[in-house]
Amino acid sequence: MRRALVVARLTLLEARRSGLPWLVVAALGAALALAAFVAQVALTEGQATQAAVAAALLRAAAVFLLAAHTVASVAREANDKVLDFVLAFPLSRPAWYLGRLAGFAAVGMLLACACAVPLLAWSSPQGVLAWGVSLAFECTLIASAALFFAAALAHPAAAVSATAGLYLLARSIGAIQAIAAGPHAEATLAAGIAQLAVDGIALFLPPLDSATRTAWLLYEAPTAFELLAVLVALAVYALLLAAAGLFDLSRRNL
Repeated sequence: MRRALVVARLTLLEARRSGLPWLVVAALGAALALAAFVAQVALTEGQATQAAVAAALLRAAAVFLLAAHTVASVAREANDKVLDFVLAFPLSRPAWYLGRLAGFAAVGMLLACACAVPLLAWSSPQGVLAWGVSLAFECTLIASAALFFAAALAHPAAAVSATAGLYLLARSIGAIQAIAAGPHAEATLAAGIAQLAVDGIALFLPPLDSATRTAWLLYEAPTAFELLAVLVALAVYALLLAAAGLFDLSRRNL
């Protein structure tokens, strides 16, 4: 455990000394500026529109920056043969993997805090707190997915694409299910099979469509039970990805 904490601390230092903090500042500025512009051209409910646009952009920026940073960090470590050098010391593969995951998850939590604070200008503290905590767990899941794909796939572009594909599919699967089961769906065998296939895929995806919802900022914050259910589901999926990554790393010859 102590060795894993050392790896996590080094991962945080790497993130602080990289260009990630400046990218976060740039993303915050761009998101808030675009939200202010959209609010100016909105005909009604300018404040709500500004909060919704800012929340969507900040959430996307946090997820993308964390995934890109995680994949780039692991790829740089592999290209420089740092992992081979580190594992030559009395450091086990699970300790390295869990330490890196803890470090990237901590980076994601810091990103979530940075993205949630500006939203206090338009939303209630309860809604912002629920949104920020949910985003922190969402970033932890993304860190787990990005680390798994970065360690399993040889090319960083493939790892980023796989992480983005998992995130976008999990985010949109609820809408896809609604379309497949909507009133305009054809009552044919092919349509029924397609609906079953979509429902089957949804079972293996994290419930990101119900996490970090903009409605929590605009209308009413979720109850403690609703928020806890979302957080537990995200945490379980992140643990499953971590277990898969540990299994894949333990069977590979480095």
